[in-house]
Amino acid sequence: MIWCSGWELASAVSNAGGLGLIGSGSMYPEVLREHIQKCKTTTNKPFGVNVPLLYPNIEELMKIIVEEDVKIVFTSAGNPKTWTGFLKEKGITVVHVVSNVKFAIKCQETGVDAIVAEGFEAGGHNGREETTTMVLIPMVRKAVTIPLIAAGGIGTGAGMAAAFALGADGVQVGSRFVATPESSGHQNFKEAVIKTPEGETQLTLKQLTPVRLIKNKFYKEVDAAEKRGASAEELQQLLGRARAKKGMFEGDLEEGELEIGQISGAITEIKPAAEVLKEIIEEFKAVQERISKTEM
Repeated sequence: MIWCSGWELASAVSNAGGLGLIGSGSMYPEVLREHIQKCKTTTNKPFGVNVPLLYPNIEELMKIIVEEDVKIVFTSAGNPKTWTGFLKEKGITVVHVVSNVKFAIKCQETGVDAIVAEGFEAGGHNGREETTTMVLIPMVRKAVTIPLIAAGGIGTGAGMAAAFALGADGVQVGSRFVATPESSGHQNFKEAVIKTPEGETQLTLKQLTPVRLIKNKFYKEVDAAEKRGASAEELQQLLGRARAKKGMFEGDLEEGELEIGQISGAITEIKPAAEVLKEIIEEFKAVQERISKTEM
């Protein structure tokens, strides 16, 4: 959710009854501080910050999170052992994102409060194993005892119900909230998301950090490079700097990196975050009721 989940989206989700998360991966330290402070002025409900551990300025980001008295931190893209102890000493609830059972077990041993298990359907950075959410969740549920949050391909109430049936205690929804007025993504990107049909996203750049992209001009260049056996160094040169910003924040649909999940094929409308959340919950309850009436 880099470039898409700032204070406006996070506070809107929290105000509607979810747990809004500020995506710090695209933010310089003082920009993160500004977003946290604005979020505090627009919601009195809990919210959190997602921190990708592979990004620079990590120490400054963590310092600001503590100074601004953030209560919940989701860490991702790195070793949870590095920061979990520090955060928990400050009284912060820590959740870590994983894509396989091995790291879920390590997270529990590290002392995180909960785990997000994210299947390969997800947008953004992803696991190299390509394990789907439906397969991953029950395996992680069997391996750990701490609260489990399912992610990857979930953007509807039916998807939420399926995740609960597989053993999840909650769900994390990303891509569906990109296509909201409160998302800080560029309007061009939002329009591209709702026009992206099934099959038009692909997990790529596995030699660097795997990421699911809309198949635009940039993606096709990456795909061609990978098929001819380009090295990681060549792919890094092709990726360059600020490619995600160019696509998702500045709206360049040809040269930009357009990160989104497979659920984009089911997203057909830009609508307010509160309405999205309301629809998910209502559908979830309807599915529960329908299943309860099913005769076996």
